[in-house]
Amino acid sequence: MSSALLHAPLPQSPVPEPLQDAIRIATKLAARLAETANARDQAGGHAAQEREWLRDSGLLTLSIPVEFGGQGASWPLVYQVIRILARADSALAHVFGFHHLQLAGLQLYGSAQQQRRLLTLTVDERLFWGNALNPLDKRLTASDSDDGFILDGIKSFSSGSVGSDWLTVSAWHAPTQTALIAALPTRQDGVSVQADWDAFGQRQTDSGNVHFQAVALPHELVLQAPAQAATPQATVRSQIAQLIMANLYLGIAEGAFEAARRYTGEQAKAWFASGVAKATDDPLIQHRYGQLWLLLRPAQVLADAAAQELEKVFRKGALVTARERGLLAVAVAVAEAKCLAHQAGLEISSQMFELTGARSTSAQYGFDRYWRNVRVHTLHDPIDYKLRDLGRFALTGTVPEPTAYS
Repeated sequence: MSSALLHAPLPQSPVPEPLQDAIRIATKLAARLAETANARDQAGGHAAQEREWLRDSGLLTLSIPVEFGGQGASWPLVYQVIRILARADSALAHVFGFHHLQLAGLQLYGSAQQQRRLLTLTVDERLFWGNALNPLDKRLTASDSDDGFILDGIKSFSSGSVGSDWLTVSAWHAPTQTALIAALPTRQDGVSVQADWDAFGQRQTDSGNVHFQAVALPHELVLQAPAQAATPQATVRSQIAQLIMANLYLGIAEGAFEAARRYTGEQAKAWFASGVAKATDDPLIQHRYGQLWLLLRPAQVLADAAAQELEKVFRKGALVTARERGLLAVAVAVAEAKCLAHQAGLEISSQMFELTGARSTSAQYGFDRYWRNVRVHTLHDPIDYKLRDLGRFALTGTVPEPTAYS
C-alpha cells in the first residue's frame, strides 16, 4: 500500500487549474510543518513562526469569494487542505480550519456591507482570524450603549485567538436572554488574549481564554443582534464547524496510519514466532492493517460526501430554507462523517503501537501525539448525541434539530 494511495482524494468535481495550486501549496507546507511537529508538540505554546508560514502561503484567502479578492474555493477543497495539514500537524490545521470558520460566519451572518468590508480587509491586510464564539460559555456579557454594546467577561476555548488579528465573538445579552454575534479587532482596547491553553493534546491551537473589559462594540460590527432569530442560512455554520473537526480527526488518522505503515516497513522486526523475515509479511500484521484500513476508508468516503452536500447548501446563500436544510440531510451527512472520523482517529492512533512495537514508543518519534491530539479534540462535543441523532434518523427519518453543534 503506497502513501499515494492512502492520500489520494476521492473522485470529485474537477478542481479549476488555478485552485490546484492550493493542494500543491498545502502539501509542501505540510512537509515543512512535519519537520518540527514532534518537537513543537512537546514544547506547546504559540507557533508564531509556523502561523506566519500559513499567512505567507496565501491559503488564508482560500474560502473568500472572488468578488472580495479571495480565491473562491469550494468547501470540499478547503476541507481537503485541512486534512492535508492535519496529517502533519493537527494543531496548525485546527488554527487554519477555524480561521476559515470565522470567514464562513461573516458570509452567513453578516450583511452585504459587512461582508465586503471585512472580507476585503482580510485579503488586503492578510488578516488571521481567531475564535471567541463559544455558544455554551455565557460569561461574556453585552450591555447596551448609545453606539452599540459594552462587552465584559471571559470567553474560553478560543481557538486561534493568540496571534490573531480579528475575532468573531458571541456575548450574552441579559435583557433579551439571547446572544449577539460580532466581529472585533483582537488588539482593541480592553481585549486581553491569554496564552493559557494547557491540555495534553492540540498544544499549539492557541485555545486559551480571552478577557474583555469594558470593550466598545459598535453597531456596525454586530453580525447578529440580540433577539434576532437565526436564519436557516446562519445555521449552516455549525455544519461547517463540525465537518472541520471531522477532517481534523481524519487527517490525524491518516497521519497515524502512514507513520505506522512506514515504521512497519522500514524499522519493525518480524516476531520470532511468525515464521517470516519481514514484519510486512506477517499475516497477523497484514490482518490488523486491513482492519484499520476498513476504519479509515469509510471515514474518508463519508467526509468527502458530506463536504459535497454542504457545498450545495452553502452556495444557495440566503435562498436556503429550513426545509431544504432538512431534505438535503446535511446535518445527517456531517454527523455520519464525524462519528466515523472520531472512531478512526482514536482507534488507529491507539492500535498503531500494537503493530509497531515497544521501540516505536520512543520520544524521538512522537507517535503518541496522534492519540493525544485526537483524544483532546474529539471531546469538543459528546459523540453520544451525534449517535442519538443518527439513531433517530434511522428509526423515524427525523433530521437533527439545528443547534450550535448540529
